[in-house]
Amino acid sequence: MRRPHLTVRLRLALLYGLLFLVSGAALLTLTYVLVRGAAQATHVTILPVGSIAQARAHALQAIASDQQRMLNLLLFWSAIVLAVMATASIGLGWVVAGRILGRLRAFTATARTISASNLHERLAFEGPNDELKELGDTFDALLGRLETSFEAQRQFVANASHELRTPLTVGRAMLQVALADPNLSLDSLRATCEEVLEAQSEQERLLEALLTLSQSQAGLERRELLDLAFLTKKVLLARQTEVQERGLELHANLAPAPAAGDPRLVEHLISNLVDNALRHNIEHGRVEVVTEARTDAAAISVTNTGPLVPPDAVAQLVEPFRRGGERTGSGHGLGLSIVRAIANVHGAVMNIEPKADGGLAVTVIFRACEEQAIG
Repeated sequence: MRRPHLTVRLRLALLYGLLFLVSGAALLTLTYVLVRGAAQATHVTILPVGSIAQARAHALQAIASDQQRMLNLLLFWSAIVLAVMATASIGLGWVVAGRILGRLRAFTATARTISASNLHERLAFEGPNDELKELGDTFDALLGRLETSFEAQRQFVANASHELRTPLTVGRAMLQVALADPNLSLDSLRATCEEVLEAQSEQERLLEALLTLSQSQAGLERRELLDLAFLTKKVLLARQTEVQERGLELHANLAPAPAAGDPRLVEHLISNLVDNALRHNIEHGRVEVVTEARTDAAAISVTNTGPLVPPDAVAQLVEPFRRGGERTGSGHGLGLSIVRAIANVHGAVMNIEPKADGGLAVTVIFRACEEQAIG
C-alpha cells in the first residue's frame, strides 16, 4: 500500500500547529496548577465551636466549591480556545510556510526548464542572505560550471572534427589527383599511396591522442608503485633517433623518484612532455629532463629551448588544440592537455613557466610513496 504524500508545506503547517498545541497545553496546565494551589492556600481550618462558627465553616466550604467550579469552567473553556487556536495556527502555518517555500518553488520550476540549450539562465535569488538564498547561489554557481563545461565540450568536438577531417580531405584529394592523371605511372601511384599512408598515420596519431586524453579524464582504474626515473629512461631511449634527426642536445639527470599511479598513464604523461619539448624547439636546441625525489613528493621536469612564449599565453597551452603564441612544429595541440589531464587524475601539480630566452620549463609533482618503487 502506497503511503499518502505529504508536502513539505503541509508538514510544516502541521508541525507549527503541534508546537502551538503542546506549548499551549503546557501553559494551561501550569496556570491551572498555580491557581488551584493559591485557592487551596486561602482555606482556613476552623473548629466547629458554636452555631456562628459552623455557619462560617459552611460559608467557606461554599466558597471553596465555587472556586473549584470556576477552575473547572476555566479549564474547559481554555481547552476549547486552545483547540481553536491550534487549528488557526495550522492555517497560519500553511500561509507562512507557503511564503517561505515560495523561492524554493521558483527554484524547482527553473530547474525543470533548464537544459543544455539554456544553461545561461540563473535563479538570481534576492532578499535576505539566508539558507534559501545560499542554496540558490550554489545552484547558480553549479549552472555556471556546467555551462563552461558544455561550451568547452562543444568546442572540443568542433576542433576534433576539424582535425580529423583534415587528413581525410588531404588523402582524398591526393587520390583524386592521381586518378585524374591520364599519364599515371606505377612510380607516381606508389608515391601517392605513400603520401596517403602518411596522412592516415597522422590521423591514427590524433585518434590515439584523443583516446589517451579521454582515458586520462575518466579516472584511475589502478594505482601501483612506480619510478619516474625508470619510465623516463624508457621514453628517452625510444626517442634517441628523433633527437638525432632533429639535431638536438638531450641531457638527462634521472634520480630515483618513487610515486604511485597508473604506470601506463604516467608513461603517456612523460612521453607527451618529451615530445612537446622535441617538436617545439629550435635548430640545434637543447632539452633537459630531470627526475628527483623531494620531501613527500616525486617530480619530473622537462626544459627545452624554443620560441618565446608570452606569459599570458601559458594558460592556452594546456587547452586542447591550442598551440599558443608563436610556437611552431608538428602535433595537434593535445600534448600538454593530456599531461594536465593525467596529472589531475593522479592528484599531481603541473607548473608551466616560459623561459626568458625562449622555450618552456614544465614540472609535474606527484605525491611520493614511502615504499620502494618498482623498476
